[in-house]
Amino acid sequence: MKLTLIGNGFMAQALAKGLINNFEVEIIGRDFNKLKQLKEKIPNIEIKEISDNEDMTNKNIILCVKPYALQSVAARLEGEANILFSILAGTQLDTLKKQIKSKYYVRTMPNVAASVSSSTTTITGDLEAKNLAIELFSYIGKAVWVNTEKQLDIATAVAGSGPAFLSLIAESLSDGAVKAGLEREISNELVQGLFEGFAKLLDKSHPALIKDSVMSPGGTTAAGYAKLEEGAVRDSMIKTIEAAYEKACEIGKK
Repeated sequence: MKLTLIGNGFMAQALAKGLINNFEVEIIGRDFNKLKQLKEKIPNIEIKEISDNEDMTNKNIILCVKPYALQSVAARLEGEANILFSILAGTQLDTLKKQIKSKYYVRTMPNVAASVSSSTTTITGDLEAKNLAIELFSYIGKAVWVNTEKQLDIATAVAGSGPAFLSLIAESLSDGAVKAGLEREISNELVQGLFEGFAKLLDKSHPALIKDSVMSPGGTTAAGYAKLEEGAVRDSMIKTIEAAYEKACEIGKK
């Protein structure tokens, strides 16, 4: 099956890297110089500069542009696509249907880990395209179907924006070790191993149980955990997800 990615930004590149081993991948963009640079990174992809009357007839499209660019890009597209997969944060299915013609519409929210086939991708849309959507995005990691667009917008805050939030945690852990006297290279290596191991633990156990298994009375973990609560880290994380979700809703109303 051939996939046509419209847009050549970071997420389009991440998806292309993750999908190229299982599909024919074509990337259409507005800047041919950037497309050529992308071709150098991923030799097996096809590249094409978008025309003013780009024919999308029967194509399987993954729309990877910024939400604000939807209208200008849609104006250049002609014909009826087979399936339109949109990764545009907050952009509702009804909005997509008004802008681009397609037999079926699917909203998805992958994350940057698609480039290493480890994305957690949330999906919703036309049920006729459900099985294909889950199969397609399973090639780049875990695919999770949700029943409503509200659920997808909430999931966007967790799985889509989450890598940025976890990056702050990872960087802070490493900084803390450096402050205590550990070399940066060793600190980064420890944090990387920590995240890899923790992901496997989450497959088998609830976060609270993992915490309790590590925290012994009067121990080092308890001392550190008390500082997290003192800094309201839990409350900040909850508010972080709420803020990201509200922003997705705000984008959808524009």
